[in-house]
Amino acid sequence: MPRLKCIVEYDGTKFVGWQRQLNGRSVQEAIEQAIERIAEKKIVIFGAGRTDTGVHAVHQVFHFDFNKDIDVKKITDALNFHLKNESISILKTELINNDFDARRDAKLRIYKYVIINRDSPLSIEKDRAWQLKIKLDEIKMNDAAQIFIGTHDFTTFRSASCGAKSPIKTMGKINIFRKDDYIYSYFESQSFLQHQVRSMMG
Repeated sequence: MPRLKCIVEYDGTKFVGWQRQLNGRSVQEAIEQAIERIAEKKIVIFGAGRTDTGVHAVHQVFHFDFNKDIDVKKITDALNFHLKNESISILKTELINNDFDARRDAKLRIYKYVIINRDSPLSIEKDRAWQLKIKLDEIKMNDAAQIFIGTHDFTTFRSASCGAKSPIKTMGKINIFRKDDYIYSYFESQSFLQHQVRSMMG
């Protein structure tokens, strides 16, 4: 069967994360249901990463094996049609070698965390950022965060329910900067633990 690689973006506000869960609707479940309508059979997708509840993603990769020969552009259009009531958009679909694995072959993951540092309440960003009213020093934050760069045991920063086999992770670049009331934090790593970045930012 042909293997397809898809690039997806989604607003995670109403989802319990990427991975299928018993306690709510996941991004994976929504996409698999859309594929099932096209393939007329259940198909499992494999994502490059698993975002947590309420976390958004841009340019996330997943793959799946399809049971029909079909134009990839039509696949993209068909998936987006069936996902039109979800906060999910398939940006691109392409045929890929059958040994490609979205998770295993991922070279880098970037986690973006946004703090809005102001007194007035949030409106359009209320589900996309953490608001703190106390004045923050982004330069000191960035300097302090550099201690996380390198290979460390991040047990302290993962959730109790984290299923990762090892808490040892290698953190690459960390960049924290301000633009007006927005403080942007970027973390680069091959993989992250559950709630790792949220805990580090706290």
